[in-house]
Parts: sequence; structure tokens; C-alpha cells
Amino acid sequence: MASSVEDIRVAVDLIVLTLRDDALNVLLVQRDDEPHRGAWALPGGFIEYEEDLEDAAYRVLADEASLGSGAVHLEQVRTFGTPHRDPRARVVSVAFMALGADLPDPERGDDVADARWWSVGDLTGIDLAFDHATVLDCAVERARAKLEYTTLAVTFLPEEFTISQLRGVYESVWGATLDAGNFHRKATRTEGFLSELDKHAAPTGGRPARLYSAGPGSALVPPLLRSGQ
Repeated sequence: MASSVEDIRVAVDLIVLTLRDDALNVLLVQRDDEPHRGAWALPGGFIEYEEDLEDAAYRVLADEASLGSGAVHLEQVRTFGTPHRDPRARVVSVAFMALGADLPDPERGDDVADARWWSVGDLTGIDLAFDHATVLDCAVERARAKLEYTTLAVTFLPEEFTISQLRGVYESVWGATLDAGNFHRKATRTEGFLSELDKHAAPTGGRPARLYSAGPGSALVPPLLRSGQ
């Protein structure tokens, strides 16, 4: 018998990304219930009847990731609704990407067996629950692409940072080594990207590096392409 519209449920899934030890990391939770009990998954949950989608995303962040609304940059990635993606019901899930700097170790929520950060590069061979491997791949590619033409990279950094730290974001997210001089020139000449501060980082043996903060712009013109062009 075909499912009725009343059987369709709406959920949110969270792809929480940060940099740890110079590597792109994602927050995963270990499921404590069926289906997929014991498997690692993205934090997520069903929306409540009168709850806004973004409010549901922030609730999941608080419940399963111990993160408040001010800790991350949040944006929708895609909607996933392939039939049978969840054996419990016909589930349509709205995926949100949450990016932040120096995010803390999560406190395990009541509904999960464990929660911890995983390096994205270490997930080869790990079978995530449901279709979460596809959801994660989509979000990571979105982040990599948006670093090319938006100022999204600064969301991985503290309020004040060096050009070397900014380049480290691009190298970690893209998985590539960038020419330091070429990157410095492009980043500092892109209008609206950075605001130069009248201060320097603490010396580490060489000439102290200039500090910058996020500029007023949101788009990079011209873009910083992964191809280096």
C-alpha cells in the first residue's frame, strides 16, 4: 500500500565543519537507537510541528553538538528525499552546513552513544548511517566551492588572523598546497575580503606577521580558484 502524505516526515541533518590540527573535521554522532544502531551519523532530528527549519537546526546543534547559535555560520545545503533513505518512514531531510572556528569537543547528548570530531580524510571505509556519506560529500564540496568565490574562509578563523592562517584554511579545505606569495597578493588585493589591522601577531622567531580581520564584502571578485588561475 502506498504511503500517504501524512506518512511523510521532515528532518534536518547538520554537517558541522571546523579545522583541527590543520585538517577539515566533521562532527559525527554514534547512534544509540535503531535503525543503524552503533553506526556513525551526522547530527540530525525530526522537526517539530510548529518549528521553523532553521530553529530545528539550531536545536539539533544544541542537543547533539553542544553548540549555540552564535558559534557557527549556518546555511542550507540541499534537500534529500530519495524514497527508502530511512526505513522508519518516508523522510525528507534538509541539510544545513555549520562552519565555525576552534569549535570545542562535543558533549554527548542523551539520544546518542558517542559524539566526536572526525577528520574528513579519515572517513574512507567508514559506513555512515542512512545516506549521510552522500550528504557529507555534498556539503564538503559546497564548502570547497564557496571558498573560491565568497569570503566564507574567514568563518574558520578567529576575529584576528594572519595571511598564513587564512592560507591554511584554503589548504586544509581544498587539500592542496598554495604558493604563499601568490596567495598573499591575491587575498590582500581582493576588495572587501580583508581589513588590515594596525597590529602584528606575537613574534615566533622571525618578522612578526601583520594581523587582519574579515572585511565588509561577501563575494570575491576575482575569485580565488582551486586551479590557481
